[in-house]
Amino acid sequence: MNCNHFPAERDSYKTCVSRVPIFNHLSPEEMQKIVQSARTRTYSKGEIIFQPGDLAEKLLIIHKGRVKIYRISELGKEQLLRILEPGDFMGDLSLFTNEVAANFAEAMVNTEICAIHRSDMQELLVTHPNISLKILEELGRRLNEAEKTIEMLSLQDAEKRVASYLNELVKEETRDKPINIVLPMSKKDLSSLIGISQETLSRRLSTFQDRGWISLNGQRNITILNIDALRDTL
Repeated sequence: MNCNHFPAERDSYKTCVSRVPIFNHLSPEEMQKIVQSARTRTYSKGEIIFQPGDLAEKLLIIHKGRVKIYRISELGKEQLLRILEPGDFMGDLSLFTNEVAANFAEAMVNTEICAIHRSDMQELLVTHPNISLKILEELGRRLNEAEKTIEMLSLQDAEKRVASYLNELVKEETRDKPINIVLPMSKKDLSSLIGISQETLSRRLSTFQDRGWISLNGQRNITILNIDALRDTL
């Protein structure tokens, strides 16, 4: 099924391909060429998209839904690496290497993914080298995030890890009013991402609330009441 078979999206930029920043500088005609080479597939919640050892030969674009990338330790524990939202992509290393997949990709909710085969993408990279630069920018951003995660896991205790993550979610720089944030994942996934147990995460959040730094509102909604106090722990 071609990605441009979505009726409401056929002649517009509102396609799975146009969501991706690496393509946003292309003309409508160039964009349409990519759309015609894309294929889409739907995954149910909990379905594995790829796993270690699978041949990586496609650029995969999240059109709808959410995907988590993780690995399983030798002890059988899941280590969350990142979560992908609509417009994010994976499999970009397959454009440059013949490596097989090293991690798991799993649909967190019902998800639609558009896939562009490596041969089609490599042809596109030759005619539009700016796409390569944008892919390298994304790889650089991920490397920077990975370095921050390694530093956090090796140098920070549980309290600092939780405070650091909450600080990353704060988009506003105001100190005059409460800041409302929403955890983009479940507490189970968050605890896996920052390398602590779910029970430890809950205890640290409760401690921050007792200190008057935050207010917990349901499972994922948090109000930051004292951003300076959180940052002072780092």
